[in-house]
Amino acid sequence: MMKKPGSSAKPVGVPAVPEPALPSPARAVTAQTDADLLVKRITNEFDTLSRQLKLIARYVEENRAHIGLDRIQDVAGRCGVQPSAVIRFAKRFGFSGYTEMQKIFREGITRQIAPQRDYQTRIRSLIAAAQGQLSSADIAHEFIGGSITGMQELQRDMHSTVFDEAVDMLVQAPSIWLVGTRRSFPVASYLAYALQHTEKRVELLSGLGGMNEGQMRGIRPGDVMIVVSFAPYAEESIQCARRAVASGARVIAIADSQMSPLAALASALLVVSESTIFGFRSLTNTMALAQSLFIALAYRTELLYQPASPASGA
Repeated sequence: MMKKPGSSAKPVGVPAVPEPALPSPARAVTAQTDADLLVKRITNEFDTLSRQLKLIARYVEENRAHIGLDRIQDVAGRCGVQPSAVIRFAKRFGFSGYTEMQKIFREGITRQIAPQRDYQTRIRSLIAAAQGQLSSADIAHEFIGGSITGMQELQRDMHSTVFDEAVDMLVQAPSIWLVGTRRSFPVASYLAYALQHTEKRVELLSGLGGMNEGQMRGIRPGDVMIVVSFAPYAEESIQCARRAVASGARVIAIADSQMSPLAALASALLVVSESTIFGFRSLTNTMALAQSLFIALAYRTELLYQPASPASGA
């Protein structure tokens, strides 16, 4: 789920072009690990890809649970490219074609690594069976079910040093700046409310009247900016992150992809995937992550609090 950008670690596991494919199954590595290594390599080489291949790379990372089931025409259509571009993408990473690359993801499909696949199959079957005659309670049930599935994925992936590092940054920061537009605005607004219960100076960049630039004049080195943004990524949020970095502040990004344009700007990137139910993306996981950041920060700052010793006397 989470990645620390700017790592100097050497890319691991997946062979470089022109080698024909990933190591053979004789190597004691599971299909899930092979898929993980491929996604890591795609992430590491993302900036070197053409525009079309970047579209496919984002799709592969964000939909890895479904690549094993998608036809090449499905992938091409959802990425807005020709099937030949999908083949080029597969060959770019050492495969003979899409089918060989797909096999790695197909072999890794289980409830453990793709619990939402069964859910999406269920919901499509439900819609087909109901022929559009879903009750309001049915719709609510499916939304809640999708949120529960997403929360289970978030919980499973939460054990990461990056989350701890993000909390460390917040503990050390004299001021915390918050940015989130459109769908992300409720998350930034919640953090503005919650963080005011700490001793930190908190600034929500609302952009009201197009005054983001003026509002950011007070940002200083050592401050931390939390930027929340999801595809297609609000340009104003990216600009705020760039301005923060240029001012010597550090950025915690909450986004839906390790290939987000915020990744290169962030000192800590928290990747969170949301369920999509009836074409609408939830905010359940993102709000849970935001609340976790606040509670972890509040806990840490209370631990640092040292009450004055009671005056000695009779």
